[in-house]
Amino acid sequence: MQGRTMCEYVPKIILRPSVDQDVPAMLDIYSYHIQHGIGDFKAEPLHVREIKRRRKVMLKRRLPHMVADHDGVVVGYAFAAPFRKRPAYRYTVEHSIYVHKDYLRQGLGRRLLPALIQQCAEAGFHQMVAFIDSSNQPSLALHEAFGFERSGVLREVGFKFGHWSDSVLVQRRLVPDDRLS
Repeated sequence: MQGRTMCEYVPKIILRPSVDQDVPAMLDIYSYHIQHGIGDFKAEPLHVREIKRRRKVMLKRRLPHMVADHDGVVVGYAFAAPFRKRPAYRYTVEHSIYVHKDYLRQGLGRRLLPALIQQCAEAGFHQMVAFIDSSNQPSLALHEAFGFERSGVLREVGFKFGHWSDSVLVQRRLVPDDRLS
């Protein structure tokens, strides 16, 4: 990085499917966001076994679950999960993206989100949704840059860090109009 500022440095990142050995790194990333972030309302970090179980369920359903790898270190991850359990919702997925605190604002979301969109489209899903804390402007801007539209606001549905938070529902169609049935 000699002669470059941090903003100019773009590390070589490989996006790849997650493996069980990535779970501890994913847990560390997720735990940081639970303790410090505004996007997740969980109070306690998950256990490694629970993340492994969830990951296997997603993969069994052919849902994407990927990591951003920087020289063998997991620095971010993204996945899609069923939006709802009822059969009518089977073509809609809800997604999440988490980036290591030391890699925030370095473009990882801009790498993970389009890869996730593409994998969900190729898997035959019709809509992709996410719930984003209304104060998380970077995430809202990222999603809008990739064609997500704000579909609604759930007012004061989360309470974290001593105040109420709104959740913004964003969604994006995955297939072109001519592929609609």
